Amino acid sequence: MDYNSRKISLKAPAKINLFLNVLGRRADGYHDLETWMQKLDLYDNIALELYSGSGIEFSCDDTLIPTDETNLAVRAAVAFFQVSKKSKGYGVRITLQKKIPVAAGLGGGSSDAGAVLRGLNSLFDQEFSESQLIELARPLGADVPFFAIGYAAVFATGIGDVMYPVDSIDNCSFVLVNPDFFISTAWVFQNLALTRLSKNSKLSCFQKHKAACLSLGDMHNDLEQVTVVKHPAIGQIKKSLLVAGASQVLMSGSGPTVFGIFSDTEKPFSSDLKRIVGGLRQEYGEKIFLSRACTGASPSGKAPGFDPGIRRFDSCRPSHH
Repeated sequence: MDYNSRKISLKAPAKINLFLNVLGRRADGYHDLETWMQKLDLYDNIALELYSGSGIEFSCDDTLIPTDETNLAVRAAVAFFQVSKKSKGYGVRITLQKKIPVAAGLGGGSSDAGAVLRGLNSLFDQEFSESQLIELARPLGADVPFFAIGYAAVFATGIGDVMYPVDSIDNCSFVLVNPDFFISTAWVFQNLALTRLSKNSKLSCFQKHKAACLSLGDMHNDLEQVTVVKHPAIGQIKKSLLVAGASQVLMSGSGPTVFGIFSDTEKPFSSDLKRIVGGLRQEYGEKIFLSRACTGASPSGKAPGFDPGIRRFDSCRPSHH
């Protein structure tokens, strides 16, 4: 089949961690986690175009983004072409329009990589199953498997690669505040004192009770205690969001982005939220985002079914406190 000049456009969503428990360090240097992740309708835009020949061409509208193989999206394309049989004799042009802040705890680079894997798989007629895409994604980073699948929300264990799909959160909006500094995920994990952490696993509870274990009232992030010591501004942002009316606030991932949850019943008018965002921008700068949960991340916008090997329980509708 001639795949020359095939094109696809994709939206690569940001994510937040509604809770993140670090259970321990692994022999491979990663950490065992339990996390509840939700994709948002804050997107990077990615275009892929195949051409006859070989190689990977990458361009981005943000000059701070690397364009060589240190870029996760490029590494994802390399990984795909290394194992794909259908892609022999073809190369790809990747064009990235960056909207998600970099090094922000929102998974932007991982999402770009996952989108490239999904997009290339679509261009080459779904050559790989979703479980095979997860295998390709796993070496790229702990968050990449989540973005290589179509589900918008998961409870995840392992390094974040063993995923149990759950319902997206509805009936609320998220206000994201990204302060003007970067956080190294590696630095945060290196400075995490595991001996002080609770090692109580939520997995058995989730397997038995599902929805009862995914409550917004239990939002927690083990990494926040590390980041906030170096950057007290995170604590101040949390206070500002609570004062603005957020029902819950938390730092996402390794930070520094902090998000507040605003229930539709408490803040039913978008004008109220826009006013809140405007006030926060005056205090913290331009990188303030009003977002909602996204409901699908596949190229078609529809989540395909999971293959055996991706563990699926009955999805649950989280409670809103």
